[in-house]
Amino acid sequence: MQSSEFTTGQIRALEIYKEAWEIMKPEFWPIFGIVIIGMLVASIIPIVILGPMMIGVFMCLLDKVDGKPASFDKLFKGFDQWAAGLAIALIVMLPLFVFVFIVYIPMIMLSIYGDRMSPDELLPFIGGVLLVELLIGIFMTILHSLLIFAFPLIADKRVGGFAAAKLSARAAWANKGGIAALFGVGIVVVFAGYVLLCVGVYLALPVIMMATTVAYRRVFPRSEQVANFAPPPPNAYQGL
Repeated sequence: MQSSEFTTGQIRALEIYKEAWEIMKPEFWPIFGIVIIGMLVASIIPIVILGPMMIGVFMCLLDKVDGKPASFDKLFKGFDQWAAGLAIALIVMLPLFVFVFIVYIPMIMLSIYGDRMSPDELLPFIGGVLLVELLIGIFMTILHSLLIFAFPLIADKRVGGFAAAKLSARAAWANKGGIAALFGVGIVVVFAGYVLLCVGVYLALPVIMMATTVAYRRVFPRSEQVANFAPPPPNAYQGL
């Protein structure tokens, strides 16, 4: 199906990962370098420069998906969209900091008061903490799923941060089954990386990001691709 802004039913996870691998295989190491350098630079000041670096990474990956060579030239171009990237980074990172805070406060309380609690008090306390952490983890997973296309949208269409967040959420929700499958395959890819003495995680990350880019391009085709799906003009059926 095709809406005026995005398509639905185009995300088939295994196909996307296969396509992503075929696209990046001829230039795996340049793409690996783009993703890893981008992530390392982003980690210097996480919220402030995370957004621009992610936008720059997706600019480079979108070029490759669209048939151009992989290049470092656009890696730092995301700073042209710094404000938009910052908005998405805040939406993504602030709940994560709250999550970490909520996790550590009970642990601190447990270390201070744990020896004073009876088993009847301790077990419900631990159970409550685990339940809260589970609920927050589910919330964070849903949030990140809804924002999966936010950075690529800024990189591709130069939209504002909150506009990208809203459009990404709408597109992800309209393709929720495919997004869930995409995340599921991504978890398998990460697990396979951990099996390779954890070093493989760094090799898996570019594959996951390329798969995200391929999924984005299926949901948000280029303008010439959209034109192929456009309905006929109003006068197309005159005289019939």
